Amino acid sequence: MPRNVEIKARVDDLAALERRVRELAEERGHGEPEVLHQRDTYFRIPDGRLKLRDFGDGSAELIFYQRPDDTGPKASYYRKVETHDPTGLRALLTEALELEGEVVKERHVWLLDRTRIHLDRVERLGDFVELEVVLAEDETEATGADEARDVMATLGISKEDLVEGAYVDLLHGPGRTSI
Repeated sequence: MPRNVEIKARVDDLAALERRVRELAEERGHGEPEVLHQRDTYFRIPDGRLKLRDFGDGSAELIFYQRPDDTGPKASYYRKVETHDPTGLRALLTEALELEGEVVKERHVWLLDRTRIHLDRVERLGDFVELEVVLAEDETEATGADEARDVMATLGISKEDLVEGAYVDLLHGPGRTSI
C-alpha cells in the first residue's frame, strides 16, 4: 500500500507562508502550485477513513487511508481510485454507509523535492499547511519523519501549531475524532 509521512498545522498568515514556499520552490527549480478546489465527503467505516474527493470538474477520487491521529509526523497508508461519476458514487456511498461530514477547501499544492506542501483554506476552519513526504517502498518511516521535521523547521512551522486528526474531526469540535 502506498504511504507517506504527514503533518498538519494551523497557519496564522497564509500569504506569508506562501511567499516563503514560493521562494524555496524557485530556489530548487520547481514551478507554480497546482490550485485545487476540493469537496471531501467522509463516510464512517470501522477502521481508517474513507472519503470521496470531488474536484468539481466531473472527476473525483475515492480515497481510503489509515494513519494515527497524532500531531507529529506520522505515516499514512492509502489507496485511491479515480471516478468520473462523483455524484453517482456519492449517492451510492451515502445509501450504503453513514455520512461522517464534508470538508470544502481551496488547496495550493507545491512540490519541494519529494515533499508535497498543501496550503489549505478550509471553509469553517481557517488556514492550514500539510506536508506529505512521499516514501519509497523500501524507505523507513523514520526517514520521512526526519525530512518532515526539516521542512517544518525551514518553513517556521512550530510543534505548537500542529493539529491531530483530519479536517472533518476539527469540524466536529475538540476532543472528538470521527473514528
